[in-house]
Amino acid sequence: MEELRRAYSRLCKESGAEPQESVLQQLQELSRGRLDLATQSLTVDSCRALGKLLQKGSLLTELILSDCMLSEEGATLLLQGLCVNTVVRFLDLKGNNLRATGAEALGKLLRQNKSIQSLTLEWNSLGTWEEAFATFCGALAANSALRQLDLRNNQISHKGAEELALALKSNASLQQLDLRWNHIGLLGGRALVNCLPSNRTLWRLELAGNSIPGDVLRAVEQAMDHNQDRQTAFRENQARTHVLSKEVQHLREEKSKQFLDLMETIDRQREEMARSSRASAVRVGQLQEALDERHSVIKALKAKLQMAEAALALSEQKARDLGELLAAAEQERRSQAQRQAKEHRLEQQEAAERESKLLRDLSAANEKNLLLRNQVDKLERKAKSQQEQLFLARQELSNTAAELKLRAVQAEERLELEKKRSRQSLEDSEHLRFTEVEHMTRHLEESERAMQERVQRLEAARLSLEEELSRAKAAALSERSQAEEELVKAKNQVRLEEQRLAHLEEKLRLLAQARDEAQSACLQQKQTVADAQARASQLGLQVEGLQRRLEELQQELSNKDQEKVAEVTRVRVELQEQKGRLKAELTAQEALKEKVAALERHLKVIASDHREALLDRESENASLREKLRLKEAEIARIRDEEAQRASFLQNAVLAYVQGSPLRTLSPQK
Repeated sequence: MEELRRAYSRLCKESGAEPQESVLQQLQELSRGRLDLATQSLTVDSCRALGKLLQKGSLLTELILSDCMLSEEGATLLLQGLCVNTVVRFLDLKGNNLRATGAEALGKLLRQNKSIQSLTLEWNSLGTWEEAFATFCGALAANSALRQLDLRNNQISHKGAEELALALKSNASLQQLDLRWNHIGLLGGRALVNCLPSNRTLWRLELAGNSIPGDVLRAVEQAMDHNQDRQTAFRENQARTHVLSKEVQHLREEKSKQFLDLMETIDRQREEMARSSRASAVRVGQLQEALDERHSVIKALKAKLQMAEAALALSEQKARDLGELLAAAEQERRSQAQRQAKEHRLEQQEAAERESKLLRDLSAANEKNLLLRNQVDKLERKAKSQQEQLFLARQELSNTAAELKLRAVQAEERLELEKKRSRQSLEDSEHLRFTEVEHMTRHLEESERAMQERVQRLEAARLSLEEELSRAKAAALSERSQAEEELVKAKNQVRLEEQRLAHLEEKLRLLAQARDEAQSACLQQKQTVADAQARASQLGLQVEGLQRRLEELQQELSNKDQEKVAEVTRVRVELQEQKGRLKAELTAQEALKEKVAALERHLKVIASDHREALLDRESENASLREKLRLKEAEIARIRDEEAQRASFLQNAVLAYVQGSPLRTLSPQK
């Protein structure tokens, strides 16, 4: 922050001016790249120094210059400095009365700057000069970084709105545009509505306070809703494609790793096999020598073995006889054990039955004892409660007798008072009734005289109104015939429009059916991707099986080496068989390598085909959505026109009825 402050002071001194204290203070308090100079009166020298500072400043991301009373020259110098800036993202120039020169400088800024994403130009006069505003709109059409633009209260006319519409047709980055409180009017609103089908990024457009009809505003809202839906669908598709690409990349990496691991294991096995074959060759030579030496010993051992086999046969015969005797003894012992177990179980059952019977008798006696005790307790409690109730009843009887005596005395006193009051009220009511009767008779005589006079006046008015009513009926009959003819014509036109609307609805149904078919095709493509992933997982399982097979082969090799030491006579034959098996396995592994490579190539082809198919489906979906949107707009336009026609006809009939002499002469009736 101190570095920016020193640079600003140095630039002001180089231009021969004193730095402003308010600017120095804001540069000192700079926080998170936000420079707030709102409501600060900036001189031309300060603007020149700030413009040079912004050309090199790499810390400022937000610049607030609202209500700074900038002159045309000062604003131009600041915007020139921002043209080469690549860091500022937010620029606020609210309430600086920017005019033709400012609009041209802003156009140059939008053409050269590629970093500003939000631009606030509220309360300026950019729309007063049409040529300068056209330059600004041309730069906006070429800009590809701006996301938000605020043009409220800029005196933009319908011609300026037409220039903005041309810019929006070419712009592909602007998402929010605020045009409230200008002078756009009906022509400007229609121009903006006509440009919206060409713009797919703008999803917010504010047009309040511009004297634009409601149907144009509704069309703008519909276009914004379509763009919002398109943006959400586009973001979802991007997220899905990103996830699919990540998954495909992850699968490729895993397959490459597995393939490399497999190749390494195969290389290690080859080296181990080569070492084992060399060691086995050396060992075979040694074993051959030992085999020759021990061949004679084996012959002697064979003779001894024959003698031992004869002795073994005799001993086996004796063992079989002893086994038969042992089996008979074991069978007898088992039968005795079963008999003893049956007797023991019977004794246990009898003892359990006796014990359960005794327990049942004991529980029944206890229950009877408890019932008798409960009955005795209940009888005692009933006796006590009856005594208490008797005592309470006596007390209540005495109390009620005393209360009745008191109430009788009070009732006699109240009766005397009520008699006196009733006599007085009867006298008062008789006097009031007499006075009211006299007043009502006088009032009725006066009202009768007034009603007779009013009846005479109404009779004269009735005669004049009957004459006028006859004349109005004749005129109304002629006009009614004309209105009925016009109504028949309007009904015929409405019938034709309904037929056309039914035809358009049929087309819309066909388009919806085509969209459903496209969605089903997309689901089939997703299913093929899932099948490809399942095949890839199966290939991974096959590779793991091959690894386990290699480990088993290694274990078999170690076992074979141990068997070579124990059994010398079969070493050569086993080595030859093992070599044959290893060769066959090597050929099988090479064939598996080729299969893995072919499967990877096939997976790549499937992935590329799927990506192309997805792109084609997305383009088809986009075209179908565009056609559907156009048809919906056309249907909405037709419905609005029919509603306008019906309202015009209804207004004409109402105006005709209201303008007739009958309407003017009969409001009281």
